Amino acid sequence: MNFAYFIARHIAPGRTETYSRPVVRIAYVSIALGLALILASVAIVIGFKHSISDKVTGFAAPIRIVPFDKNESYQQMPLKLEDRFLKDLKANKEITHIQFTAEKAGVLKTSEQIQGVILKGVGKHYDWSYLKSNLVAGHLPVLDSATAGREVLISEKMARKLLLKVGDPVRIWFITGSQSEAIGRKLWVSGIYSTGLEEFDNHYIIGDIRQIQELNQWKSDQVGSIELKVRDFKNLNKIAQSVYESLPFNLNVRTITQEYPEIFSWLDLLNTNVVVILVLMILVASITMISTLLILIIERTNMVGILKTLGTNNRVIRKIFLYKAAYIIGLGMFWGNVIGMSFYYIQDKFRIFKLDPKSYYVSYVPVELHGSYWLLLNAGTFLICLLMLILPSYYITRIRPARALRYE
Repeated sequence: MNFAYFIARHIAPGRTETYSRPVVRIAYVSIALGLALILASVAIVIGFKHSISDKVTGFAAPIRIVPFDKNESYQQMPLKLEDRFLKDLKANKEITHIQFTAEKAGVLKTSEQIQGVILKGVGKHYDWSYLKSNLVAGHLPVLDSATAGREVLISEKMARKLLLKVGDPVRIWFITGSQSEAIGRKLWVSGIYSTGLEEFDNHYIIGDIRQIQELNQWKSDQVGSIELKVRDFKNLNKIAQSVYESLPFNLNVRTITQEYPEIFSWLDLLNTNVVVILVLMILVASITMISTLLILIIERTNMVGILKTLGTNNRVIRKIFLYKAAYIIGLGMFWGNVIGMSFYYIQDKFRIFKLDPKSYYVSYVPVELHGSYWLLLNAGTFLICLLMLILPSYYITRIRPARALRYE
């Protein structure tokens, strides 16, 4: 049997300590609370990033192909669909879905209110899964008729402001090209959605792309943009670059991070907060363990003297105390995992902690933690705490057997 492990096991915490027992308990609590906070923080940040990213990319695709245009208004230039580059896009394995859209700014007028809006026209290939999951009332617009559909989706926020409900008619006025007079379109509210993102809920109405094609006098193969959904959002920039290289010279690529930089910059700041929490919590736990180890060594000075007198070298004695420290760290981490994963499970299932969606885009604290992250956090915490104890353990080399045997 491993001699160092055998000795360490027989002086396990709680059996023979007198002075160090409260210190060991503090070490347990410090490590447990530190790891629980680390797990909760990482789970919340990952949950936030994925929840908000899914919201943004569900409404506005990760990649948009648009014509090169210096015009910053919502009066889009037409993009002609060509078989050659569409075939290249479909052959790209990193692209999971292709859809065609167009946008046009207008003014929605009711009997009592006026609201500036953006009509987002979508085609029959549009992926409705996100809007369907966020549908508050009514149904999705029907786009399979021979003529341009007149049903639209409006946001819940817009519906409350304009006193609209499902089935109500709405009239939207547009200015097209060089025309001096506005063109009106009478549409009907087929459904009401709510994303929780004010950038979308305050402005966007979803309808048939053929309405915009008629207003702009475009042909059926002309659209405002091509939206692409990707297999792995982490490779967004790399995929966007490969798509750009396959496009004609007159087309450009825009990523979701370029179009909504304020949202994704805020999400990136969350990473910094997590790093700070990780460093502080591991530092506190490590300093606590260093103090605990030194107290354990001092309390066991007599034992160290006896072992040295019997011929045990410093390396073996150091291993004894490192084994004991590993036991303390492991037990603290066990309870830290119990606390941290209990919080994760309860919040994931019951969503106890709520948020203001106006400030945070979501109505509750989202949590998400994959097994690989959990394993890395546990392994990293254990190894860092243990490695930081190697240097203090060299205090054993300074203990002289003659003096240690007289130590009380």
